[in-house]
Amino acid sequence: MAIATVNPATGETLKTFDALNAGELEDRLVLAERAFQEHRTTSFAHRAELLHKAAELLEADQESIARTMTTEMGKPLAAARAEVAKCVKAMRWYATRAEELLADEAPDPADVRDSGAARALVRYRPLGTVLAVMPWNFPLWQVVRFAAPALMAGNTGLLKHASNVPQTALYLEELFRRAGFPRGCFQTLLIGSGAVEDVLRDPRIAAATLTGSEPAGRSVAAIAGDEVKKTVLELGGSDPYLVLPSADLDKAAATGVRARVQNNGQSCIAAKRFIVHTDVHDAFAERFTAGMAALTVGDPMDEGTDVGPLASEQGRSDLEELVDDAVHRGARAMCGGRRPPRHPAGWFYEPTVLTGVTPGMRIHHEEAFGPVATLYRVADLDEAVAVANDSPFGLSSNAWTRDAAEQERLVRDLQAGGVFFNGMTASHPGLPFGGAKRSGYGRELSGHGIREFCNITTVWYGPQD
Repeated sequence: MAIATVNPATGETLKTFDALNAGELEDRLVLAERAFQEHRTTSFAHRAELLHKAAELLEADQESIARTMTTEMGKPLAAARAEVAKCVKAMRWYATRAEELLADEAPDPADVRDSGAARALVRYRPLGTVLAVMPWNFPLWQVVRFAAPALMAGNTGLLKHASNVPQTALYLEELFRRAGFPRGCFQTLLIGSGAVEDVLRDPRIAAATLTGSEPAGRSVAAIAGDEVKKTVLELGGSDPYLVLPSADLDKAAATGVRARVQNNGQSCIAAKRFIVHTDVHDAFAERFTAGMAALTVGDPMDEGTDVGPLASEQGRSDLEELVDDAVHRGARAMCGGRRPPRHPAGWFYEPTVLTGVTPGMRIHHEEAFGPVATLYRVADLDEAVAVANDSPFGLSSNAWTRDAAEQERLVRDLQAGGVFFNGMTASHPGLPFGGAKRSGYGRELSGHGIREFCNITTVWYGPQD
């Protein structure tokens, strides 16, 4: 895939970039190692000052970088602005809390006395340079939620971003440089996916984090495992959205529409499989389908647009294949199911609701990365849980019920990294984020996320006399 900005609303190639050659890549690895040796010894107060400055600069750049993201991957401009604001919030959260999150931990002296220790503690030390392989769908947020905690922990970062968002990737390097981080502390590598293995195997790389597809995660995990290097993976998701009889159907349907089409439907934590109790199925389906059909598809730069184009022509083709396979095997499109005739240029697809989906259809088990929802009717809570868990993925989940017993059952039995009741799944700096099963392992955000790339060090002190 060429490293280029291609406007998905028009299909026009706006700007292309050359990949780094071997010498340029080596220079950046050298610089990253040197920066780590400097950055790891700085104080939390100094790092916080730099990260606060980065947040201030990003906030000032909100409109310009939002337009860059919209141009590169097609998200509605309002959503791009919100993404910038979310990144600013996360930077400030980690700048304020990192020192507390990574404070020394002292076990009870009685617990370690029989080891001969006069005292002992646990200290969190940085690992080194972390390679981040990141996707295009949230081109700013996916990077910041790694970079903010990693830099505050004393690590340095190398970013291999998706090839279709190069301008956003280069902006991030420039942002941290402008904020005053040491030269080489955070760098963007304009390289193709074929160059990732050599970088990851380089001894100057301490660990890796990847957000992306399951095949990409398998590849990075296999290479890192061969090199015995730590990885965190956030992969695909096909999140269930359960609606049970006690739900507020108006709110559940309206929120379900937003949950499905956020980021033009291209979000790992977007609700994708709507699993509805038979007692409320028809009423919910009517509301939900009407909401999906009423969305405005169009130019993502237009303030009135709800759903913009998919980020790539291949992405739309993949989505069409899933829908066509389902319809061919007996599913029915209650709305959508085609390219919008009003937008012959660009990679648009209508918001779609499919019913009659069965396990023999690809879309039952594969992730639909676009504005396509599948709707299931279930007889009871047991069947709802069974359908929800009948997926190779386990990123997050939503459930609409006001019954406390049902909520406890779902927390116990849903196979996912999160369970959100009566609201929409979202990531937040203060809450751990990650999945189960083939959605990956490890956690981002919160204290769990900042500790992922730390050397958790036992410090033991013997008697002094």
